Amino acid sequence: MSTEDKRPEVDKPMLHERSRHRARYNFDLLTKGTPKLKRFVHTNEYGNKTITFSDPKAVKALNQALIKTHYNIDNWDVPHGYLSPPITGRADYIHNMADLLAMSNDGTIPKGENITCVDIGVGASCIYPIIGHQEYGWNFIGTDIDEKSIRSSQTIVDYNPELKGHVELRVQPSHKDVFFGVMKKDERFDLVVCNPPFHSSQTEANKAGAQKVSNLTGVKTKKAISNFGGRGNELWCEGGEKKFSRNMVRESKKFGKNCFWFSTLISKEANLDGVHKALRKLDVVDMKTLPMAQGNKVSRLVAWTFLTPEEQMAWKKNWG
Repeated sequence: MSTEDKRPEVDKPMLHERSRHRARYNFDLLTKGTPKLKRFVHTNEYGNKTITFSDPKAVKALNQALIKTHYNIDNWDVPHGYLSPPITGRADYIHNMADLLAMSNDGTIPKGENITCVDIGVGASCIYPIIGHQEYGWNFIGTDIDEKSIRSSQTIVDYNPELKGHVELRVQPSHKDVFFGVMKKDERFDLVVCNPPFHSSQTEANKAGAQKVSNLTGVKTKKAISNFGGRGNELWCEGGEKKFSRNMVRESKKFGKNCFWFSTLISKEANLDGVHKALRKLDVVDMKTLPMAQGNKVSRLVAWTFLTPEEQMAWKKNWG
C-alpha cells in the first residue's frame, strides 16, 4: 500500500506480527489526519492520551482516523447505529488468511487482483475489503442481507478511488442462506471470511451490550448501548453464532470446488466442537483452528478446504 508503514515499539504483542496496530494509539498522528477525533481525546490518570471507549461516537471517530492513517481511506463512515467494528481484530483476521494462502504457496503470500475474497456479512463498514485490498491488493465480493448496509459499503467504495473496481457488493435475498443466492456455481474465489452474528436474540444482544459498557466504565448499567454500534442482523440471528456457522459449513460443501479456503470466526468456545464435528461429517480435506486475541477478548478462526493436494497445486497456478 502507498501509506507509510508506521510500526513503533510493540505494546500489543498478541496481535499479528504484520498488524499496523501493535503499538499504542498515536493520538498526535491520528488527530493530525482526522482533526474531529481531537474533541474525544483526553489524558487519563496515568498521563496517557486516550478516548472514552464506551462512547460510540468516540469509537467511530477513532476508527475513521485509523482507517485514514493506516489504510489511506479518506472517505469512511457508517450510518447512525450501524456497526463500527474494532479495526485491530479485523486486520488480524485478514493477516491470518494471508498466512493460510502462503502455506500453500511455498511461504509467499499471493497478492494482487488474482486473489478474490468473499466477505459474508460485509456490513455497512466495508472493513474487510478495505484492509484486504490495501494490505494485499486482493479483490473482494461483499454480501449482506441488509440493503442499507450494502448501500453504505457501496458509498465507501464509490468515494475512495483505491477501492473502485476492486470491491463488488451483493444483496443476500434470503435470511436463511449464506452462499446460495449470492454466489454462482461457476465462480472461483480463493478465500471466504465471515463474522457470524454473535447473539441469538435482540434481548441477548442488549444484555451483552450493557455488560460491556459496565465493564468499560466501572458503573453498572442496564442500558443497551454498544460502543461499536450494531443493529439487528449485525449482532444477532435466530440460533446465533451456533446455527449460522453450521449453516455456513453445510452450504460450503456445495461450493467446495469453487473456493480454496473457507473460514469463519467462532467467538464462543462452546460452539467450536460443533463446528469441528460438522466439518468432519463433510469429509473436508483440511481444517485449521487458529486462536485470535485482542486484549481480554479471545476468539477462534476456523478454516477448511475441500480441495485435494493435487487440486490445490493446480489452483495456485492462477495466483501468478
